Amino acid sequence: MTDTVVARPDSGQDGLLRTRTFSWEDPLTGATAATEMTGLDYLRAMQAGNLPAPPLLHMLDMRLESVESGVVVFGMTPSEFHYNPIGSVHGGVYSTLLDSAAGCAVHSLLPAGTGYTSQDLSVRFLGAIRVDTGPVRCTGTVRHLGRRTALAEATLETTAGKLLATATSNCLILRR
Repeated sequence: MTDTVVARPDSGQDGLLRTRTFSWEDPLTGATAATEMTGLDYLRAMQAGNLPAPPLLHMLDMRLESVESGVVVFGMTPSEFHYNPIGSVHGGVYSTLLDSAAGCAVHSLLPAGTGYTSQDLSVRFLGAIRVDTGPVRCTGTVRHLGRRTALAEATLETTAGKLLATATSNCLILRR
């Protein structure tokens, strides 16, 4: 991933134009592996770099930091490219972190050949994130795993523990 800042008189307030370039691997490599491995093994292989991360993680500069059975942690360091029009991280970025953590926590409990999809996501925004906030962590935890549905919660916090957002997600279990 490369970020570039160049001077250009017709760009932002500071006269600098920002550009960003990133790379990713074929997402079907990981998607295929996901059908053949338990969710926990799949996520651990992705965290270890043995399977490619999905392109979305590269696009938003997210990191899969920790994977345990029923608990998954994503991290992100806020950047200007996450900003909304009023100069803070866009709510969609919060929601993506929260949905990813909650969904992957569910995935960590699923057997090989079983998938999931989010049925809903209820988000509560509690604090603004800006570049000077520093790194944030999002922890997803499964509260209930049934035969057809799962309930997971996620929290988004600063590294100092300040709560920035919470979410609950119901996931549909897709058994083959």
